[in-house]
This record gives sequence, structure tokens and C-alpha cells, in this order.
Amino acid sequence: MNSAANNPSEAALHAVDYWQVVKNRYGIILLTFLLVFMTALVITYVMPKKYEASTTLQVRPKTHSMQVFQGMSRDPSGMSASFFPTEFEVIKAQKTLDIVIDDLELMNRWGADRETVRGRLAGIIDAENIRGTDLIEIRVRTSSAQDARMIAERVSEAYRSRRTKLESQRTEQALAELRDAVQKQEDSVEDKRKTLTTIIRNQELIYRGLSHNGGREGGLSSDDEARMAALSFAELSEQKIMLDSQIETLLKYDGDQLMTYAAGLQLPENIIRALHPQYLEGKRSLDALKLGGLGERHPNVKQQREMVEGMRRDLDEGVVALRETLRAQLELATEQLARLKEQMDEKKSRAVQQGIGLHGFDDAKAEFETSQRLLEQLKIKLVGEEMQRRITENPIIIHAEPFESQGAVSPNIPLNLALGAVVGLIFGVGIAFFLEYLDTSVKTLEDVERYLQVPVLAVIPKDVGVLYKQSGMSPDAEAYRILRTNIEFNRKNPEDNAITVVSGGAGEGKSTTLVNLAYICAQGGYTTLMIDADLRRPRLHTFFDINNSVGLTNYLTTELMLEDVILQTPVDNLYFMPSGILPADAAGILNSRRMSELIQDVKQRFDLVLIDSPPILGVSDASVLASEVDLTMIVVQHRKLPRNMLMRVKQAVENVGGHVIGVVLNNVDVRSDSQYQYYTSYYTYYAPAEGQPAVPTSANQAEKAPASVPPKSGSDEDLY
Repeated sequence: MNSAANNPSEAALHAVDYWQVVKNRYGIILLTFLLVFMTALVITYVMPKKYEASTTLQVRPKTHSMQVFQGMSRDPSGMSASFFPTEFEVIKAQKTLDIVIDDLELMNRWGADRETVRGRLAGIIDAENIRGTDLIEIRVRTSSAQDARMIAERVSEAYRSRRTKLESQRTEQALAELRDAVQKQEDSVEDKRKTLTTIIRNQELIYRGLSHNGGREGGLSSDDEARMAALSFAELSEQKIMLDSQIETLLKYDGDQLMTYAAGLQLPENIIRALHPQYLEGKRSLDALKLGGLGERHPNVKQQREMVEGMRRDLDEGVVALRETLRAQLELATEQLARLKEQMDEKKSRAVQQGIGLHGFDDAKAEFETSQRLLEQLKIKLVGEEMQRRITENPIIIHAEPFESQGAVSPNIPLNLALGAVVGLIFGVGIAFFLEYLDTSVKTLEDVERYLQVPVLAVIPKDVGVLYKQSGMSPDAEAYRILRTNIEFNRKNPEDNAITVVSGGAGEGKSTTLVNLAYICAQGGYTTLMIDADLRRPRLHTFFDINNSVGLTNYLTTELMLEDVILQTPVDNLYFMPSGILPADAAGILNSRRMSELIQDVKQRFDLVLIDSPPILGVSDASVLASEVDLTMIVVQHRKLPRNMLMRVKQAVENVGGHVIGVVLNNVDVRSDSQYQYYTSYYTYYAPAEGQPAVPTSANQAEKAPASVPPKSGSDEDLY
């Protein structure tokens, strides 16, 4: 079994359960719905009628949104996120409303002071922006259609006049400030011009406005000369270093290595470059002659040797001359480098001094040119604003004039009634579910079995009458047949045939249940005795129209015989013992030895003994009876007894040693409680078909039967 089904605190309901709650409490829902709906209807009826007039305005952004300099741009539309909310407040502002009050003489018409009229006027005016447009709709709602039209018209005119006046004042103020700024800027430009002229004269510079060389003319500057001198000094220094390297190399080498290095020098007077290849060629020719077999004294060899030695001497002399040439060039480069160093230092010093002197000129020139450009922009803006001023543009355009409404807009009867219906329905359903939540009464078979741990013997439908008085076969009788069957199968000992019927409170139907069960058992062939032991409010005698002046109490308090107090009913096998005269101490009489002997006696005489008792939670009589009989059957009215009270009923029975055989769930509305509808279908199945003759009841057959008490089981007469 699902654990959730066993959890007593389970709160989740299925859709069928929700619908069941609505069906069970439809009266509360309907009553709440009608109350709320009628309240809405009454409120709608007593609400004063109000008429509405509206006008539509096109609101343009501020006409003068000055942009003096580039880079100071604003929203092109002239509207910020707070534009329309600001305008709404302006429409209901004090100065705007005062214009309307004075124009329409509202203080005299409404008979109130200005502050009161202003507050009332602000309360009936509403403004709203039409989404996606520059349009504002002004609405006025009041009890008079004529007043609504006039106020809407005057509010729009007052707002337009104030807005136009404010725009004009703002434009004039902006132009005045702009003219003042132009005048001040002209004075500033003139002062900076004079300062720049003084510096030019003192520095003897030529200035012809903004140029590529910074505004100064007259050839190379001292900075340029210093840079050129530095470049010349660097080049000459590199040349001197190269000469030092060449001379050092010539002194380091000798022989053929010296000749090879000297031949590679790129100098204008270097004869070695031409002689060295010839010398090498001569040596190769000499070596070739020797290899050809010619001796040292051969004329050709001697001639060739003399020629090689001559070229060798020329090369040596050339190397010496080359060294001298390089030394001369080195000395010359050293002298030039010294002179150039002096010139460079002099020009650098002159450039530094000249730069210091021109610093003031550059600053004065930059300030002058900046001020001059600013002045030009201000003048252009001033001309543009003056031209814009000549172009008249109305910031407010009225597109729809207000008119007198023919019908009231408030109260909205369909809307109010619809809301009342919806709210009433919601409240009704909410109250129904809230009451269902608070209701702890027994609602289902599972409630009984969960809290009492005993079976439900039968479910008795609502409005079941006394069966023996009904003609024919009643479908409701099947419920009591089920009860009879369940009693048979739930009692462990077949000898346990004395059963008391109890309930937690009065009016739960235990007496009716006892009578109908006794009737069904008698119909089934059981000799059944009903004992009315409810000595507080006996009712069983009323079902059979029998006098209860002689009965149980007479038997318990006198020496009457059992046959004197047991009566046979018009139903076969069904006997009845009335309550008798009501005593002062009912519990004491029932808790007597004679009562115990009575129960033991009737158990032997009858197949089934059913004893009616008062409510067990009200008096102690039922507890006494529960301790005397074999079994106790609890009758619980559906949706009446709280669960904790039901548990107290069982506990009261068990406390005196009684045994609860089960519970009868009585007065169940099977038409509204869907979980019990299968009972109705089951009963109908066993009802006689249409046109089938009804079987005569036992009451009709035994209407004239003599009254006789069955003998004890030990007698010669066998009831079975």
C-alpha cells in the first residue's frame, strides 16, 4: 500500500476531491456568491454617476535646447524618460489650476476656499501619454457633464498658455546669456591679441597667423641648426674611428698579409690596389718557369725574379705612403671634429636660449587662436538662435476638443457586476475549502477505519425511512442486508447475539438503524428482539405506535414475567420490549443483576437481541449496556461527528470491557458524495423491475398474528 495513503496528515487532494468539496458545500458557495453579488449591486446602485470629458494635446519638446559647442549634443527628440511624467505634474500644478479656478470662478460655483477647490480639481483631473506618440490625453471626471467639458477645455488652455510663456522666457534668457558671452569673448580675444603682439615685437618674430611651421617664418630655427651640427659631428666621429682602426691594422700586419689588407682599403691614393694583383701574377709566372725545369740562373728566371722584387719594393713603399696618408687624414679629422664640437655646443646653447624666449610666444599664440575659434562659434550660434526665434512654433497643439458626454462613465455597471460575480464565486469557493479544512467530522470510510481501526459495516443512504412501513421492496433495504451480513461475518462467536447500538450524540439515527436492521433480520428468518433501553428519550415505541407505559423498567423493578413486557410487532419474527416508565436513576437500574439476567435470558430465547441506548458521550447508560452485551455497534452520522469525538466513543466502550464490532455510517448523501454512488447503483440493481408485482411484506401477512414469546432454547419447541 502506498505510504502516502496511510499518512494521517495527507493534504493533497485529487481533482475529484476538489469537485466533491464544491458539491458538498454548494449552499455556502451559493450564499456567499449571492451576498457578494448583491453587495456589488447595491454599491453600484448607490454610487454617484460621473461624467467624463477629454482633450488630446500634442506636446512638442522644448524649442530652445541650445547646443553652443559640438560634442555637447542632447537627445535629438528633446525628450527624456521623465519628460511626460513632468508634464503631467505641470498640468496639475498649482499655477495651472489657479488659472482654471479664476477663469471658471469655481470658488463661487463650488462654495469653497481656493485650497479646497484646488485639491478637488486636482483629484478629478488625470493625464496620460498615448503610447508610442507625443500625444497627451487630459481627462476630467465629475458629476456634471457640462463642468467636465468646461474644466477639460480650460485645463488644456491654461497648460498651453503656461508652456508657451515659459518657452518664450527661456528663449529670451538664453539669447541674453549668449549675447553676454559673445561680448565677453570679444574682450578676451582683444586682450590676448595685444599680449601676442608685444611678444612678437620683443622676440623680433614674424607671425602671419596659423602656419605649418608654428606661425613663425625666417629660415632655419636654432633648433634645426643644432640638430644638423649634431648630425655632422656624429658623422665625423665615425670617420675618425674608422681611420684609427685602419692605421692600427696596418701597423699590426706585415708581409703578404699586410699587402692583402692594404689592397682592400678604399682610398683615393692607394696604389697598392693596382700593384698587388700584378705582383701576385708575377710570382705565379716565376713559379711556373721554375716548374718548367728552368734553373735559377736561367735568363728568363732571373728577369722574372728581378721584376717581382721590383714590384715588391714598390709595394713596401706604397704601404709606407699609405700609412702617412692615413695619419694625415686622421689629424685633419681630429681638427675638424674639435671645431665642429665647438660649433655644436654653441648652436645648442643658442637654441636653448631661443626656446626659452619663444615659450611665452607659443603659449600666447595658442590662447589667442583658441579664444578666436570660440568667439567664432559663439557668433554663429547667436545668429542661428536669433533666426530660430523669428520662426514661431507653438509647443502645444490641441487635436481634440472636449465635448459633453451623453452617458455616465462611472459606475461601470457591467464591470462592477462581473467583478462582484467573480469575487463572490472566489470567496464562496475559498470559504467552502476553508470550512472543509476546519471540518474534522467523519467524511469517508477511510476516516473511520483509519482512526478507529474497526470495519465499516454498512453505509446507509440519506433520508431512509422505516422499512416495514414501505410497500413493496425498497432499494434502501439492501444497505441493511449488507449490515446484517457483515455482522454475521464479523462476530467471532456465533453465540454473541446481544448487540447494543450506540452513538456519540443525539440525532445520529441509531434508533432508526436499529428498527430497520431488526426488520431485515426478521425478514431473513431470525427471531429478533428489540429492547428500548434508552431510558432518557425512548423512541422505538413510536415506530410501531405502541404504548410504552409497561416495559423494561417495570420488569427490572417488579416481579413481572418476561412475557408481560415483550410484545410482538406486526412483523413476523420481530418482538419489542418498550422502555417502560422512565426512572430517576436509569444507570442504576440498568447496572443491576436483574438486567444481566434479562440479557442472558433473551439471548437464549431469541436469535438476535438489539438494544437501543442513549448517546454514550452524554450519559453513562450506554457504557453500562456495552459492558453487559456481547457486541457494540456504533452509528455515526456522515459529516457530523468530529474525529476526536468518534475516538472517544470507541474508547468509552472499550473502557468498560465492551467489544466494538464495527461502525454504521449513516445518513450519507450518495448523490453528492461520488465515492458512495456505487452503493446507489448496487441497491437499484436489486430493486424490483418496473411492472413486477411487489412481494407482500411480512407486516401484511402477520397483521393478525397472536403475540407469543418464544420459549427458551431448552424447551420442546424448536425455533430453527
